[in-house]
Amino acid sequence: MDRRAFLRDGVAVAGLAVAGCSDDAPTGTLATYVGDRPGAIGDFTACVVSLSELRVLPADETTGTEEHAGSELVFKLDDVAVNLVELAGSAAILAREQELATGEYAYLKLGVSSVEATLSGGEAAMVSTPDDAALKFDRSFEIRADERTRFTAEFAPVPHEGRGRYVLAPTMRGTTVTYKG
Repeated sequence: MDRRAFLRDGVAVAGLAVAGCSDDAPTGTLATYVGDRPGAIGDFTACVVSLSELRVLPADETTGTEEHAGSELVFKLDDVAVNLVELAGSAAILAREQELATGEYAYLKLGVSSVEATLSGGEAAMVSTPDDAALKFDRSFEIRADERTRFTAEFAPVPHEGRGRYVLAPTMRGTTVTYKG
């Protein structure tokens, strides 16, 4: 067998086991919710964010950091549409539930495929995302056996470079993690 194919296939199999697809590995549920942080959302009549994927990074088993962690696990969201204007206050909407292997995870990212926004005056707003079109939430969390981990990721449009331009930014202050058996 070709060594490169063996290594590539081995990595793919390892990724499946880490994602909780192995029958004998203990798993828990990650329920990812999306919420809005107060701020510039008052400028909008609609701010619809389409989420394309969920990414999580298993943390290093011994230190709980991402320094020696494996590869990101990626799960498609099929462009879940979330209108941030409707999530003002403490409301949040479920984006995805995913079974994962138990253990520590270094962070969660939400991939954004598009943002369509309308300002209060009726004109369209340009809302972009930082860097790689993914919103990274640097909050570690744990997946516990047979428990549900609720990760509520909050973000908000922030004014940027003139009228009608905004950047969608993750906010750590409103981002929470809770555990339920």
